[in-house]
Amino acid sequence: MEDERKDFLHYLKIERGLSQNTLMSYERDLTQYVTFLQKNTEISDVRVITRTHIMQYLHHLNDLNRSQSTIARTLSSVRAFHQFLVREQLAQSDPSLHIETPKKERKLPKILSMKEVDALLAMNAQDALSIRNKAMLEMLYATGLRVTELVSLKVSDLHLTMGFVRCLGKGSKERIIPLGNMAKNSVEIYLSSSRSELVKQNQTDELFVNHHGRPLSRQGFWKILKAVAKEVGVEKEITPHTLRHSFATHLLENGADLRAVQEMLGHADISTTQIYTHVSKARLTDIYRSYHPRA
Repeated sequence: MEDERKDFLHYLKIERGLSQNTLMSYERDLTQYVTFLQKNTEISDVRVITRTHIMQYLHHLNDLNRSQSTIARTLSSVRAFHQFLVREQLAQSDPSLHIETPKKERKLPKILSMKEVDALLAMNAQDALSIRNKAMLEMLYATGLRVTELVSLKVSDLHLTMGFVRCLGKGSKERIIPLGNMAKNSVEIYLSSSRSELVKQNQTDELFVNHHGRPLSRQGFWKILKAVAKEVGVEKEITPHTLRHSFATHLLENGADLRAVQEMLGHADISTTQIYTHVSKARLTDIYRSYHPRA
């Protein structure tokens, strides 16, 4: 089974062109799946895996108190693996075919209020690192980029004169996102006064770099965001995705078209974007209950 697993991951990387993070997710899911089958069954050949074996694994995940979202994602990985085996004629049938996907919990994303966003973006930016940090936060809120997309930006992706940024999202799909004046100004200040100081002698096209002049990591940005939030007094738990959620929700609250928001976020399915309409309605309800005298 190990050879087939490696072949499948190679197919995802080369032919499907999936991002590194998505590949890591598939690899983690399938490694755990194959390991379970090897330890708990006598299976050593993918051709003899049955629906029962897959159900045993899903029940195992449930016994480990894995969330419905995790189990659904795992089943999706397992299903894609078996479809690949059938397509490559490494197996005659797909044992996952009639297994129902668990319904995911539909949790409303946490967002920042406009006041909290203003506090975050009003951070003190004096030295090279803080000027970089402000430029990153302005960029993230202005565009709704995923953190991986943000730290992967190249200087050549910027088109400041035209006021947009080019981004390669999931599956290497390109999208063009408008860049507001405040974000544009912050990035211009960073480019003119700070980036060269951080880059030093390193030759890199990455837009945002760390204090060693190397590309910034996702984990590095996460630490920066936490530190800035603490510094400006934003007490709400905040992640890079919180700014993406806030970007989408604030656009819709101010009358943006749902399809336009879908395009800017890079969602393949508009149903993914529709969660933000629920957030807007929930916030309206909260406002009503807080301010209406007879609520």
